[in-house]
Amino acid sequence: MPRRQRKKKFSFKKIFFSSKKADVLVTVLSLGLTVFGLLMVYNVSVVEADRDFGDKFYYLKFQAVWAIVGLLGLYLFSRLDYHIFKKTALPLFILNLFLLVLVLIPGIGLKTKGARRWFDFGPFTFQPTETLKTVFAFYLASWLSKKRPLFPFALLLIVVLGLIIAQPDLGTAIIVISASLLVYFISGADLLPFFGISLLALFLGLSLIFISPYRRTRLLTLFNPSGDPLGSSYHIRQILLALGSGGIWGRGLGQSRQKYQYLPEATADSIFAVVAEETGFISAAVLVFVFLLLIWQGLSIAQKAPDVFGRLLAAGITSWLAMQTFINLAGMVKLVPLTGIPLPFISYGGSSLVITLISIGILLNISRQT
Repeated sequence: MPRRQRKKKFSFKKIFFSSKKADVLVTVLSLGLTVFGLLMVYNVSVVEADRDFGDKFYYLKFQAVWAIVGLLGLYLFSRLDYHIFKKTALPLFILNLFLLVLVLIPGIGLKTKGARRWFDFGPFTFQPTETLKTVFAFYLASWLSKKRPLFPFALLLIVVLGLIIAQPDLGTAIIVISASLLVYFISGADLLPFFGISLLALFLGLSLIFISPYRRTRLLTLFNPSGDPLGSSYHIRQILLALGSGGIWGRGLGQSRQKYQYLPEATADSIFAVVAEETGFISAAVLVFVFLLLIWQGLSIAQKAPDVFGRLLAAGITSWLAMQTFINLAGMVKLVPLTGIPLPFISYGGSSLVITLISIGILLNISRQT
């Protein structure tokens, strides 16, 4: 008679700890970018912080707290078996959709500069679209572990993108749809329907730009940056001035002129312009190379993942990180219109930094099990 197999006992230790090493390169690059981001946030914000709050370290202190929270999250999620997200993907996704609906309600969501994207908790704000990028990656990786037809996938995208665009936040919508299409393609989608939905997404994106006067003006400014130097083209002109005045080697750390109230959103979306102004073309190119290396390594982790869920999850996280980096940097050099998307690791913002570091922790966990 065949021997009875013993049931495997549940082990808390096996879920949370692993003797295998995580990807060293991803760890080093992520930590380096985080430290560099803290340095640049302090450097860029010192004038504004002293003027508005009487404390030169105001922005640095908040960003440092979020960096610590994010690094703790990175460590925890690098140890937490990523397969647990396959079981929790649906409730987490439903919760995130509920938050996206809730943030649109006047009196609950915080409205700033015409957009309602944040929950205001006094000393800090929370943006649910930041968590959506990773939570949606959980859900898609779980759902697409088995081949799915095009129609349900397209319907799912329409619901998610509709809630994001309602805020409005076209930049994040572009990131989410790009990452989702890549994951759907990797899951084994047929090429013809895949290209069909990609072209449809492009058409809808252009339509949303042209029906909105604000977005249409930004697109036209891309082709004519000198058309309204004190209005619609002011932001991009100040960015180009910062990039150009940095030259090859830069003005020197702390010597930026554009951060003195000339460059809008200098600590957030436009921080790369100050980096290039102070450290020059060579250092800015090195920073871009570091991002490319991190993205390449993320795709390598996806390729070597031990199962379909891990491969799709790693691809989803890496693709939204790649798209967000590309949109921010391309906006700085006038390849695409400015969208208000932060540069991962570098720009000031708690939600973005914490979620980015947690997502890197999940990538490291997948690399541990390769």
